[in-house]
Amino acid sequence: MSEPRRVLPAQHALPGARILIVEGRFYDDINDELIAGARETIEAAGGSVDVVTVPGCLEIPVAIAITLDAAAGAGRPYDGAVALGCVIRGETTHYEIVSGESARALMDLTLARQLALGNGILTVENEAQAWARARRSEMNKGADAARAALTLVKLKRDGAPR
Repeated sequence: MSEPRRVLPAQHALPGARILIVEGRFYDDINDELIAGARETIEAAGGSVDVVTVPGCLEIPVAIAITLDAAAGAGRPYDGAVALGCVIRGETTHYEIVSGESARALMDLTLARQLALGNGILTVENEAQAWARARRSEMNKGADAARAALTLVKLKRDGAPR
């Protein structure tokens, strides 16, 4: 496994940031670890978290859109969102469909809405790879996805560089 060749941005202080986490709940224990990493990161930045659960990763993009619209309509808009889930390659082409189409739909949603989104959907070959990425004591990809969303929330709040 190669080590990342990047430095993650410093944790941003974003008091009052409302972040939506939508999880495709297919692997309970892996998702619990991803959510814990994301939640810790968001709360450490002063933000709050709401979690919406859907059956799988294909449902995540539309669940984000539905929840964003409902929250905005209720006068409680979200500042950003985090998509969390896990797709493990199996014996059929379903892996390619789920991983590719969920990523495409998230990117479409992000660009169309200028949504501050962190994509933490793991796409892996086996459960060992999933755990290495999900565990907070290892790669902590839930936290990485939350940091990505928070970085974009900060960019939206600060606006263009002066």
